[in-house]
Amino acid sequence: MSPLGSMRVQRWTPLSVGSVAVSVAVLVLLAFGPALFSPNVIDKLTTLFIYVLLAITWNALAGYGGLVSIGQQAFFGLGAYAAVRLTHAGMSVYPALILAAILVAAVSVPLSAFMLRLRAGEFAIGMWVVAELLHLLVNLDGLIQGETGTSLIALDAYSAVARRALTYWTALGSMTVLLVLLLVLLRSPTGAAIQAIRDSEEAAASVGVRVLTTKRVIFVVAAFGAALAGALWLSTTITFQPKTYFSVQWTAYMIFMVLVGGLGTFEGPIIGAVIFFLVGTWFGADGVWYLIGLGATALVFALFLPRGLWGWVDTRFGLRLLPVGYRVVAGREPPAVPAIQTPHIRS
Repeated sequence: MSPLGSMRVQRWTPLSVGSVAVSVAVLVLLAFGPALFSPNVIDKLTTLFIYVLLAITWNALAGYGGLVSIGQQAFFGLGAYAAVRLTHAGMSVYPALILAAILVAAVSVPLSAFMLRLRAGEFAIGMWVVAELLHLLVNLDGLIQGETGTSLIALDAYSAVARRALTYWTALGSMTVLLVLLLVLLRSPTGAAIQAIRDSEEAAASVGVRVLTTKRVIFVVAAFGAALAGALWLSTTITFQPKTYFSVQWTAYMIFMVLVGGLGTFEGPIIGAVIFFLVGTWFGADGVWYLIGLGATALVFALFLPRGLWGWVDTRFGLRLLPVGYRVVAGREPPAVPAIQTPHIRS
């Protein structure tokens, strides 16, 4: 038997099956959070869920799609703005948060027709320009009152306890849905096409991949996730000020989480979001030194650990908790089949 004959293609492993089971159990436990945890813990977990949303969607765009954007704050701010507008029109708050993200995703479709024709640095800078333009347009809305901003007044209809719980559940549900959506997408033929385009658009097109259509899928999904995170953030802070929501710091946070966790891995951005959350919890009150520390940390990882923490773990130990791709592993050789003895017949 040749060496290739003992190889097999594998997606699910005992480790990945176990990790998925543990993840489901943790999500079920978190669903009972408002009954189990203190109000302070609920607020912090809500923030963490929003960070995970930001990290996994930017990683999907840049890590898997190869579309490095420094303008995702465009969708973050637009999601919050759309939620303000929808609630001002009389819609209930929490359905408005979801609908706001859907509307922003719809807006991103025609926008993608222009932006996805740009390559590399042109796309990155182009997205930042789009974010600035949207910032200026939102400022022109009389309801927003320029940089003065406004508030999500409709939240006053809920008690503090109900608002905290509903925001928590909405954030937890949104994070879970996006994680499942991305896992299913990346495991599909479209996910393989997205990664092929990242590696080489010309090579992908030569084997029949519809490059622009495939890139549009991941662009819209990333826009939806960022918009949903923006709308959810608004429900935690209540106040909407354009300069805050359209700030490039949001994309900087996304980049930090993904770089530290592991660009182009499924588990990495989740780990990066947890690290970013912990650093912010412990050192966020240090002001400018906190931001300098984040920048220095991101630089160190980019220089010495370019694949991030989980990227290093995957390379060093070959561990994959969630089965996004395939891998070739050595398998047992099939048992030898005994030769059939044909009796000799004398003539």
